[in-house]
Amino acid sequence: MQLTSGKPRAYAPAGDRATRPVGELLRGWRDRRRLSQLELAVQADISTRHLSFVETGRSKPSRDMLLHLAEQLDLPLRERNHLLFAAGYAPVYGESALDAPHMAAVRTAVRQILTAHEPYPAVVIDRAWTMVEANASIGVLIEGVRADLLAPPVNVLRASLHPDGLAPRIANLGEWRAHLLGRLRRQVAMTADPVLTELYAELSGYPCAEPEPEVELPGPGEVVVPLRVRHDGRELTFFSMVATFGTPADITVSELAIESFFPADAATAAALRG
Repeated sequence: MQLTSGKPRAYAPAGDRATRPVGELLRGWRDRRRLSQLELAVQADISTRHLSFVETGRSKPSRDMLLHLAEQLDLPLRERNHLLFAAGYAPVYGESALDAPHMAAVRTAVRQILTAHEPYPAVVIDRAWTMVEANASIGVLIEGVRADLLAPPVNVLRASLHPDGLAPRIANLGEWRAHLLGRLRRQVAMTADPVLTELYAELSGYPCAEPEPEVELPGPGEVVVPLRVRHDGRELTFFSMVATFGTPADITVSELAIESFFPADAATAAALRG
């Protein structure tokens, strides 16, 4: 599966962020991060009075101040652009198409990782869990998934948890579903992304006959939450690792993640190599 090309999009904030004043946006992010004005002011090395004036609109923050506060709040690059836009400044972080010439090094790095991971499955996703690219071994995880769930753009969470997706083949569906929904819930809390909020509501409504643990507690000998998949009359057991770019300065790059699945036991490794 090849990298999705796409085109760079003109910047435009989504939803109510297009009209909310910058001070209100800042206050919302501070509340979401559960920081008091005093805590954020100390962290940012500014006065509480200055921060209060910014949040109430009595003082217009400079571009550098907004970027500094966004850094302290650990905002995604996309949200940093939203803050700048709301304050009347031009966005500073680009959003490039993956097939743009200057993204060649990124494409090469991603494909090297995917190829080197064979014969084990690996997939590249964007911020909305849309599949960007995958290696050939992903076939073991998408076998039997209903065709329309694999029609681009493929959402890997939907394809995994939908009753006509991978879900019927997951031997520990309740456990794995709770794990995936927990990851998505934390992502929603971190980004406040309305698309992810809608996705979480949709996936939470999918049926699951198995109990879903509220807390991920390891079983005997387990060091990670496993994915157990029925395949060709046997059970394959995986654990996954997620890799991201360490110093992204582009929104597209910052939102890419590579999830690599590794065999959790010798029998799974042998089956995949065979």
